Amino acid sequence: MSKRALVKHLQSLSKEELESQVLDLYTRFKPVKTYFDFVFHPKEDRLIEEAKFKINKEYFPAKGKVKARRSVAQKMIKHFLTLELKAEGTADVMLFHLETALAYNKVKPSKQDAFYTSMLRSFEQAVQFTEANGLTHVFNQRMADIVEEVWSQEWFNATAFDQMYDMGSKPLPPREINSG
Repeated sequence: MSKRALVKHLQSLSKEELESQVLDLYTRFKPVKTYFDFVFHPKEDRLIEEAKFKINKEYFPAKGKVKARRSVAQKMIKHFLTLELKAEGTADVMLFHLETALAYNKVKPSKQDAFYTSMLRSFEQAVQFTEANGLTHVFNQRMADIVEEVWSQEWFNATAFDQMYDMGSKPLPPREINSG
């Protein structure tokens, strides 16, 4: 059904019929329920904290095996984008994932090139997202710290991180020097 046909159909319904259809969608489809719950009660901070908890659990579980799946963070980020969560929160989670992966890799370095490549993809997405949303100045230091840690851990693709950071970063404002 085209959007135009849908609009025509919706306009032909009475208020009660329309309410009935919306309630039916709400009860049948979890994504619709999630969307309406978020729209009417946006608890963005809670969603961000839950996402960070899940990401941290991927790398540092209280018990059980470390899974370190990038897909868990990517799924949450995609969900945030669908809900149109505030850009600052989404960028925060993107960078938190990288910082957590770096912390884990510092303790137990990965032997898989795919890990390093996927982290570069995540960093690229974070840089592009912050730039597209005018948040580079807000997250510039965290991105610089990620690049510094990548070099510190001697990742084979550290140069690519550097290049990605240089493409998206804006210089930090000059810092005041205290001569006291």
